[in-house]
Amino acid sequence: MILRIAIPTPLRRIFDYKATQTTLHFIPGLRVKVPFGKKEVIGLILEVTDKSDFPVEKLKSIIECLDTQPLLPPHVFELALWAAEYYQYPVGEVLSSLFPSLIRKGREINRVPFAPTLALPREYTGEGINKLNDEQAIVVESMKKNLAHFNVSLLQGVTGSGKTEVYLSLLDMVIAQGKQALILVPEIGLTPQTVERFEKRFGANIIGVYHSGLTEKAKFKTWCAMLDGSISIIIGTRSAVFAPLSNLGIIIIDECHDASFKQWEGFKYHARDTAVRRAQLENIPIMLGSATPSLETLLNVEQTRYQLFSLHNRAGNALMPKYHLVDLKKQNLIHGFAPSVLQHIRKHLSNGNQVLVFLNRRGFAPVLLCHECGHITECARCNSPMTIHQSANELRCHHCGKTSHLPKKCTQCQSEQFIQVGIGTERIEHFFETEFSNYVIERVDRDTTRKKDSLTRKLSAIHSGKAQLLIGTQMLTKGHHFPNVTLVVVLDADGGLYSADFRATERLAQLLIQVAGRAGREEKPGEVLIQTHHPDNILLQHLIHEGYGAFAKQALQDREAAQLPPYSYFVLFRAESLNETEAKVFLSEIKTILLHYVKEVSLLGPAIAPIEKRDGRYRWQLLLSSKKRAALQHLLKKSLPEIELLKSQRKIRWSIDVDPMDVL
Repeated sequence: MILRIAIPTPLRRIFDYKATQTTLHFIPGLRVKVPFGKKEVIGLILEVTDKSDFPVEKLKSIIECLDTQPLLPPHVFELALWAAEYYQYPVGEVLSSLFPSLIRKGREINRVPFAPTLALPREYTGEGINKLNDEQAIVVESMKKNLAHFNVSLLQGVTGSGKTEVYLSLLDMVIAQGKQALILVPEIGLTPQTVERFEKRFGANIIGVYHSGLTEKAKFKTWCAMLDGSISIIIGTRSAVFAPLSNLGIIIIDECHDASFKQWEGFKYHARDTAVRRAQLENIPIMLGSATPSLETLLNVEQTRYQLFSLHNRAGNALMPKYHLVDLKKQNLIHGFAPSVLQHIRKHLSNGNQVLVFLNRRGFAPVLLCHECGHITECARCNSPMTIHQSANELRCHHCGKTSHLPKKCTQCQSEQFIQVGIGTERIEHFFETEFSNYVIERVDRDTTRKKDSLTRKLSAIHSGKAQLLIGTQMLTKGHHFPNVTLVVVLDADGGLYSADFRATERLAQLLIQVAGRAGREEKPGEVLIQTHHPDNILLQHLIHEGYGAFAKQALQDREAAQLPPYSYFVLFRAESLNETEAKVFLSEIKTILLHYVKEVSLLGPAIAPIEKRDGRYRWQLLLSSKKRAALQHLLKKSLPEIELLKSQRKIRWSIDVDPMDVL
């Protein structure tokens, strides 16, 4: 008996072993301990056969079989194999990544018979259930007939329109049938408020949370509870798309446009697209929710692959905020603020409201400039400016994480005259502490939320009204409900207007709509001030006067004319080397191999990456483009065996990114 086993290794292949324990019933999905090189590792059986491409007498035998039944439900196992093939990543590492570390290390699991916990009987509390408005009721009623089979629906609702209430009503029906539900959110910071909302409706006993912020023990416990059916609703970030739920009835992806659903390192899958594939495999519905859907999603709606449901009005008595573009040209800015904007902030604060200032740039200032010679302090490992972090008295590279003390003298001319150019969230906080000293300030960015529970404490201070002035990056904009925020100020709207990344304008539009959506979410009217040097820009004009839909329609036309995604598909080869030329040579060799098989695919490059050097390594790219996904997959399948034999790969790091979300 030959066992074909997936082992967590960068090699894109599976390995044959002999099964010595013939009394055991070997089936795909069981964990086995095997010798691998000079060590012992744990792999997963993919196939049981009586044939091998290698002489049987030379095959090693397994050491031990750790399970009597598979740990992954059949559909999840099949999903993982599909993802490994589609995203061109070693199947052993894909399967290994699906398990908590304790299971990867061989922890024994005491399996109990699968028995879904019905959420009945239960008692609703007054705050847990709300009456649906007419728009919400239409969506729920229309979805009733869709619960029995696979379909994809987009719930496009303006910010504050009550999409969550629609989700809850759908879950009512699914849970009442004794089935499970999977809810994906883009950020860990959104899970506490989502869990709280769902617990009010369904009780805490059937709800589980799964994300990277959990301890290994908590992950193991939740994973086992999902497997045996004692959890009916799982709320998690992108990795939860592979949750071992055996009786799944619906998948819901909130803020489905968010780039956080794409895994950027290692196994570069997209949780949104993987979730759609899972729903298809399990023949269940999936709902995508967003106020600002991606252009890919909207094109699927246009081509009738997805069904569209719309919520045009905010829930309750809330009105959409009023937008104003603040022209910065020729203005004397005060720490990055137009004087009129500061007046608006004072007005809203004096009325007892909260104000949110948004800047997607952390730190004190992005550039340290010598006033004498003009030298800019750069990261030696990345060739990019070091960001000033005043409170820590250091310079920090936001690409590789390298830090150094703030210099006292210029390394070029020995001058002590430095200018801190630009502004970051820390600098705004420093300015506000003087300018608005009578108010409590709360800054929310990656620097202030590193410690455990720090984000939860900050959000609690905001919700309670203890903090009046809120400063934050996009961490503060995603799905949060701040009923007392009446003014949102966007400091730098111009950064995304002129970027090398073709998706930059789409992301800017989504970001502006999302951050603006924090204002006026209940009875108090909201106002949004957008500071810009380009108030006549077509993108900005479309957004504030006609909404996201008008922008998206124009953006889709532009993409089609340029044959950019979603009207074409990309695969990006990335290579990094310590030597300036080795990565380029390797990608050139890849291109030579690809040209033997290329059909209906364009090859662009090799070219220097827009961020040329990162963490001491020189970066090059090779872009593959085609109007057909199948053509790209065929090309990769044919060429990868040859590419992996290239000797030049030993000196470099390289990766394949299928459907890349950025080309930087």
